[in-house]
Amino acid sequence: MCERSHDKSILKSSKIWVVKIGSALLTHPQAGLNTDVIVHLADQIVALRKQGIKVVLVSSGSIAEGLRLLKLGKRPKEVHRLQAAAAVGQMGLVHSYQLAFNQHQVLCAQVLLTHADLANRKRYLNARRTIQTLLDLDTVPIINENDTVVTDEVRRDNDTLGALVANLIEADALILLTDQDGLFTADPRHDRTATRIQLGDAGDTSLLKMAGSGGELGTGGMLTKLQAAQKAARSGTLTVIVNGHQKQVLQSVFEGDESGTWLFPKNNKITARKQWISGQEQPHTRIVIDSGAVEVLKNRGRSLLPIGIVEVYGDFSRGDIVLVCDQQGSEVACGIVNYASDEAHRIAGEPSNRIEEILSYIDDPEMIHRDNLVVY
Repeated sequence: MCERSHDKSILKSSKIWVVKIGSALLTHPQAGLNTDVIVHLADQIVALRKQGIKVVLVSSGSIAEGLRLLKLGKRPKEVHRLQAAAAVGQMGLVHSYQLAFNQHQVLCAQVLLTHADLANRKRYLNARRTIQTLLDLDTVPIINENDTVVTDEVRRDNDTLGALVANLIEADALILLTDQDGLFTADPRHDRTATRIQLGDAGDTSLLKMAGSGGELGTGGMLTKLQAAQKAARSGTLTVIVNGHQKQVLQSVFEGDESGTWLFPKNNKITARKQWISGQEQPHTRIVIDSGAVEVLKNRGRSLLPIGIVEVYGDFSRGDIVLVCDQQGSEVACGIVNYASDEAHRIAGEPSNRIEEILSYIDDPEMIHRDNLVVY
């Protein structure tokens, strides 16, 4: 295993961040969105982009804005009323972000997800590809839960969504912007002796005892943030819980200053992801590859291309984990496939530039990308 040190400077070489901003920071009680916060956040994200960091923003605020516009007062308990508030508020939320990023001639994109989208392997890969493409097209994806069509997620928190998105795109960092200075040994509003936890391990369960609950507008507290950090660590993502009211807070995090609580994963993201892949139960499916492909996988660290495939056994779907064997039956690797078994049969032995011709579409040039491949 690759043990991680508590080295804050690692973010200076990072490439992808997920920044989550909560309702408590983004909204005024009974007054909807705080557009000044949105403008300031957009300014900071643009500054990060100039330093080579791609940013995915996970934003709360649609329900709070909807409550204001609909003049509903306190957050209702009925799911259908929350969904209605989300539907109305999402319009204002996205419009506010669009105006803020337009000042920098930066495009943003709305992506609405549910937990079910990220639990289903096929939809997981489709969402991953879409967000990666948006980043490649130099936009800022703005993600929120699709509260208008779900029945349970409106009761959940966007801290968890931020962690799942970090897993989805293998982010280097998950930045949880809140109205608190970080995690304390006790509630600093009631205990003057409470001290801030500056550095810690994402998997340290003793930290959970120090967590509190959410506020009136938000559904998440420190407990959900710690749980999110644990989830993000599965992909080797560093989590920082920090006060979003702090001036130029994202630049401060980038510089590794003393703000907030930093929760480090045990392993780097490549090691963590491949441990997850190798730890999954293997189905009775396999791909047989030729000797040239075996050489490429074992000695060159390359992806598995269709041209190296000799046989395909069993039924599997895009996003499933499948064994890779040589022609003598020995297990060579396992990995997440980009094409279903019926498609794999059709493109087996063919060069990648023929995938679109054969299938009438192309998602990826590889059968299994090297980042999703564990070689034995």
